[in-house]
Amino acid sequence: MTTAVSVQNLTVSFDDFKALDAVGVDVVAGESFGLVGESGSGKSTLLRAVAGLAPVTEGTIRVENRQLQGARRGKAFYRSVQMVFQDPYGSLHPRQTVDRQLLEPLAIHGVGDGERRILKALDEVGLGSGFRFRYPHQLSGGQRQRIAIARALILEPSILLLDEPTSALDASVQAEVLNLLEQVRRDRKLTFIMVSHDLGVVTHMCDRLAVMRGGRVVERLSSADLVAGRIGEDYTRDLMVASKGFRRG
Repeated sequence: MTTAVSVQNLTVSFDDFKALDAVGVDVVAGESFGLVGESGSGKSTLLRAVAGLAPVTEGTIRVENRQLQGARRGKAFYRSVQMVFQDPYGSLHPRQTVDRQLLEPLAIHGVGDGERRILKALDEVGLGSGFRFRYPHQLSGGQRQRIAIARALILEPSILLLDEPTSALDASVQAEVLNLLEQVRRDRKLTFIMVSHDLGVVTHMCDRLAVMRGGRVVERLSSADLVAGRIGEDYTRDLMVASKGFRRG
């Protein structure tokens, strides 16, 4: 099995506060890997460190056998690794049309064939060409998140970093977006790293997961183990109880 992302002994500090403390995870190419934990556990910081959005104090990050240095990632990294953020409104420019926002990454990376790529990306996320010239305020929350996903996919990456991608959406829309993401992963054979506080979402989407608390990984297990209750840490059991909507079996 090929390792897509390997994080070893990773520490992230903000002044005197350790947001991550010697964290290690390995994600296999093509799998969907979950990061779960209570608010402030470090799960989003870990995702942002991989993306170059959080300062690394110690440790190493390797993506597709390339060791990343500092916070600079370069264009080659962002061709293969894209991130979808929690807030679909905040991640889209309010004064730019969908068309402009999908063209931007192509222009930055010097990628041609924009017309075909835009139409393909919109179709892939279940939106037609009629959405091209709309503005974010003319879209629902679910539609905005679909545009954010289309923008992430348009460069044809191999890895998607997903930071609570449905938590800002109504419950009725969450399942649609999660099913879309799972379909895209299968079709494109993508690797996912997904942050969520909802264990129901993680067991639906992910093969394996790491449970985080206080900036450390306290347990690693498969989704099947979680659903079956084969759990080693009381903290993980508490998360199960706190995660509304979680169903065993």
